[in-house]
Amino acid sequence: MSISVPVPVQRFREEYRAEHIGPRYRGWAHFAFTSLGSLAIIAISIAMIRELRVIELVTVPAAFLFANLAEYLGHRGPMHHRRRGLGLIHRRHTLQHHRFYTREAMLCESTRDFQMILFPPVMLLFFLGGVATPVALLLYWLSTANVALLFTATAMGYFLTYEVLHLGYHLGDRSWLGRLPFMAHLRRHHMLHHDPALMTVCNFNITFPICDRIFGTSHRGAS
Repeated sequence: MSISVPVPVQRFREEYRAEHIGPRYRGWAHFAFTSLGSLAIIAISIAMIRELRVIELVTVPAAFLFANLAEYLGHRGPMHHRRRGLGLIHRRHTLQHHRFYTREAMLCESTRDFQMILFPPVMLLFFLGGVATPVALLLYWLSTANVALLFTATAMGYFLTYEVLHLGYHLGDRSWLGRLPFMAHLRRHHMLHHDPALMTVCNFNITFPICDRIFGTSHRGAS
């Protein structure tokens, strides 16, 4: 299927592929690693839960909202504004992802372009070790092991949801995922964020625009 891509975007894509995407890269293998790794952590966390109390289930919606806020703040902050020590994040997102995919050229041309959509595989380990585990240990110290495990399972589930939805946006309605009814709204929300004039001011939630609504940064575009 032919995809119309503006010349400047096509030029950047070709240069990026030549410099950053190795010949052995496989997009679906990348996605499988992220998915299976996340699902394994979720399964292990749930399997370790013992004598669950109903009140501990509050952890699931609380962790979901915490993850939504973290997604929002991370995207609105260092992903679009250079911060000391986080320059790599800014470069990959603002200077690369937003030039590879623009409002006029949101669709990937092949599975090799998944490399510019999905987090690098090492980010799964970083997210688990640098974010989920420290928070889970704090929750274990403050409450119970079940709360810590539920938080870990929910956080990793959110991470996987982020990857699946983001990939779906850039696959468009060529995939079964992109054709799901709710995806059209979420994909438009993300597409508007890819407008250079809007990317630093609105639509920072990549999954569900909860915090965008709370903080008044949700933009629906012209009706």
